[in-house]
Amino acid sequence: MTGYGAALSSQDLKKYKALVGGEQCEASSGETIDMICPSTGLPFATIPRCSAADVGRAVSCAKTALASSDWAGLSAGERGKRLYRLSELLTQNREYLAQLEARDTGKPLAQGYGDIDAAIQYFAFYAGAADKITGETLPIGVDFLAMTVREPHGVVVSIVPWNYPMQIFARVAGAALAMGNTLVVKPSEDACLTVIETANLALEAGIPPGVLNILTGLGEEAGAALSYNPEIDFITFTGSLEVGTMIQSAAARNHIGCTLELGGKSPQIIFEDADLNKALPVIKDCILKNAGQTCSAGSRLLVHQSRWEEVVDTLRMSFKSLVSGSYEANLDLGPLINAAQVRRVNAFCDQAEADGVALIGEGTIAPAAPSEGYYTTAKVYGPVPIDHALAQDEVFGPVLSLIPFRTEEEAVRIANGTPYGLVAGIWTKDISRATRVAKAVRSGQVFVNTYGAGGGVELPFGGVKKSGHGREKGFEALKEFSVLKTIVVNHA
Repeated sequence: MTGYGAALSSQDLKKYKALVGGEQCEASSGETIDMICPSTGLPFATIPRCSAADVGRAVSCAKTALASSDWAGLSAGERGKRLYRLSELLTQNREYLAQLEARDTGKPLAQGYGDIDAAIQYFAFYAGAADKITGETLPIGVDFLAMTVREPHGVVVSIVPWNYPMQIFARVAGAALAMGNTLVVKPSEDACLTVIETANLALEAGIPPGVLNILTGLGEEAGAALSYNPEIDFITFTGSLEVGTMIQSAAARNHIGCTLELGGKSPQIIFEDADLNKALPVIKDCILKNAGQTCSAGSRLLVHQSRWEEVVDTLRMSFKSLVSGSYEANLDLGPLINAAQVRRVNAFCDQAEADGVALIGEGTIAPAAPSEGYYTTAKVYGPVPIDHALAQDEVFGPVLSLIPFRTEEEAVRIANGTPYGLVAGIWTKDISRATRVAKAVRSGQVFVNTYGAGGGVELPFGGVKKSGHGREKGFEALKEFSVLKTIVVNHA
């Protein structure tokens, strides 16, 4: 058997296919894209390079399936049963999918398993929630019956990023399908193989052909064509601010809605009474998860001056012990997704050091890590000036910026002092202060003496400011993927 670290010939590469109308298919052009394992820098699979012609066919299939009695005729409860069956199939294939997710994204195996478990939770949650979204009756007069009902948007487009392909696909597909929409999903060309495998399992679970379609390809080709297609009804996108702006422009051109999750520069605030034994392990994990390639990563650590030396000393030693390596080695962190991402992260660090920002602590790369892999070390800097790029921009790597503060008001001002507002963390034993700060911080989610809450399938998630708009996860996602209709009957 060929090892994961070995070079494969073009004949040995596993050839994945798109899924359109329930059929596995190549791109109409016949072109493919190599999938590169971040741990080795070597190709191990191919995906179709779909084009605008393929987009048109996928949208047409989704539109046809939307009106089919096989889907439109199903009750919400029946849709839920099929989504639950999909969660069961994912459980049965957990080992294979976790290995594939880790290999495709580069994250350590333990995180690969965690991502599959989260996806299972999403489909199970939305299976149970499918028939729990109800309308209202409105009292407008004795001769009228007024009510609201929720209906699907129609054809929903989802553009899924490479950092958490399985999780983000599941949180979108679970909610959108539960509400009766059909989907065309364009996953990232950098990591998407578990999405393809799950879509095929969805057919086995009873999701009718054409309800869930997967188009692979380049963002500027398949993604752009899909976003501007006039036959779609809603778009959801997770990714960069720049691409999100283009997605919103495309949605506006067709006068349809969109949900955007565009990243963050999330602050974690350590007050003078914080329990550091509880806080620092969580804070460290939040910047290391997926090598820092997480939109909600707590990349800014605001530290009260009275705890500064203690925090610096602890993190210095902690970061020095961190080791980066192959996904198979299951170390503290894996590689970044590609060479461009390595250059981006290194550029931030090089500039910080050129500007005199002190490097507090740095990890190492395992000697056994393949030389062609996309590795970088975990780093912690501080004190970082609040207007420096490390304190303002999303690095999207394992880089933690420490910023001192003196007062509660200053901490809030620094926390709110970036264009982003996705997640924030507050560490204090003073619940009155925690409540005040949680209200004052501009962020879609705020956690007190915890962070992330174990993935939080049930917790509405989304940003403010340039972190985007709309909400995913929880019951709020079901509302996002539906339209509220008012019906008034004169029964006099």
